[in-house]
Amino acid sequence: MKRTKRTLSLLTVSSLAAGMLAACGGEKEGAASGGSEGEGERPRISIVQPNVGRKFPEGMNENNNPYQKYVNDSVNIDVHVVYPPSDGYQDKLNVMMSSGEDNDMIYTQDASWFISMVNQKALQPLNEALEKHGPDLKASIPQEAWDAVTVDGKIYAIPGVNHIRGSDIMYVRQDWLTKLGLQPPKTLDEYVNVMRRFAEDDPDGNGKQDTVGLLIGENLIRTAPFFGAFGVPFSANSAVTQWVERDGMLVNATILPETKEALGFLAGLYKNKWIDAEWALNKNKNIEEKVASGKAGLFSSTWFDTRGPILTSKKNDPKAQWIPLDYPVGRDGKSGVVSSSMVTGYSIVPAKSKRVNEVVKMMNFANGKGHETLKLGLAEHGISSRQDGKLVMNFEEHNKHIYRNNILDYASPWDQELDYQRLDALGPEFKLKDNVKQISSALIKNAYNGPATASMGKNGVQLTKLMQETFTKIIMGSLPLDDFDDYAAQWKSQGGDEITKEVNANAKKAGK
Repeated sequence: MKRTKRTLSLLTVSSLAAGMLAACGGEKEGAASGGSEGEGERPRISIVQPNVGRKFPEGMNENNNPYQKYVNDSVNIDVHVVYPPSDGYQDKLNVMMSSGEDNDMIYTQDASWFISMVNQKALQPLNEALEKHGPDLKASIPQEAWDAVTVDGKIYAIPGVNHIRGSDIMYVRQDWLTKLGLQPPKTLDEYVNVMRRFAEDDPDGNGKQDTVGLLIGENLIRTAPFFGAFGVPFSANSAVTQWVERDGMLVNATILPETKEALGFLAGLYKNKWIDAEWALNKNKNIEEKVASGKAGLFSSTWFDTRGPILTSKKNDPKAQWIPLDYPVGRDGKSGVVSSSMVTGYSIVPAKSKRVNEVVKMMNFANGKGHETLKLGLAEHGISSRQDGKLVMNFEEHNKHIYRNNILDYASPWDQELDYQRLDALGPEFKLKDNVKQISSALIKNAYNGPATASMGKNGVQLTKLMQETFTKIIMGSLPLDDFDDYAAQWKSQGGDEITKEVNANAKKAGK
């Protein structure tokens, strides 16, 4: 199952001859080589997506597998998938765009890059193609998502829809709580007490002080519920996307006085050694390893970690019992977690492409009539079935054909009921649907849902880096807490004021 980050993928395979050649590493002349199609040949489109390392069965690849063939045959279009490596992916996209490589669709998750391309007039508006060839596509994606990719009335991307609007949910080891005579924490003070006891009182019983109070990660990942206890919708990955309303104006969440309070709270935890000492170096992989190995018993889990590191923890230690917690309630009664954008990715058509209609036709099918088959599997694979009206998944076949998620990354219409059925079918013991529902009930709403602005594209990356570096140093004590005020001033002067003006102007224009 995928983590919180989505990637795009697409479809391929061609006529029988082209499919045979692709399987052998060859390429067909004419349509498949980029030339004009001959009579009876399918039009060909080239699409770019990140390679996230999904495994294909032997003899298959991104350009030769049954799910790409299913889409291609259904729309009578051949798709050639280009897989740049995930590392440096955005840099590769910049090279592609500047060099004029012949691609018809490119997927990105970077809102700043998307709006930067709009500003450079490097993208085609999709309005006309959507009207002609995208009725199911238009109907399957909520208006809020279309609004986020519309600039001056022109739609510049097909949005990938985020069905789950938040990621973080607190999990704790119940067996550690029981051993130390503790109840599941609810208030921020109770959480702090659990962290202290987990760090100092040997909850695993090995006679060593080697367990972690609270497990978080680099650039403040896995901290959103603690900012939420101060009423702050905090995203560790962006300093420009989260906004709150104050006195009729939208204000960026990273410069709020409450954000300073939250940083002071986290700095206190670090000073008392109740946060993992290695937190600033912890990537998600490190966090998962520490959970699985029994070094941590309290952390902000993703909703699907019950099928990942938490499950591995239980396999490694049969005594490990994990339970979800309520979000920590701050001293002012505030709690919750940041709400992510409805848009998780952008499928764009470069300005020079002559295949915009074919791109929209393909997306229309994958997000419309073909979506359920793509999500639940081709009938011949036996991935899913209905038993007494209930969806049942064959996990062996599901995992064997998990590569179909390459298509599902961009084929993402809003179909909550089907998504909930699939989550339950993946194993009710993992409580995936329950996790998602708990997150959804506690979201701190983002006051701005409009498109990324020009200044976000120009300054978003540097402002995010400024935030991550400053906040990390404040928590670790290498900068005093009052340096937060200098950060807020720098954020404003280095493009934040410009972004704030644009965000408020967009909100006013939208009547929100």
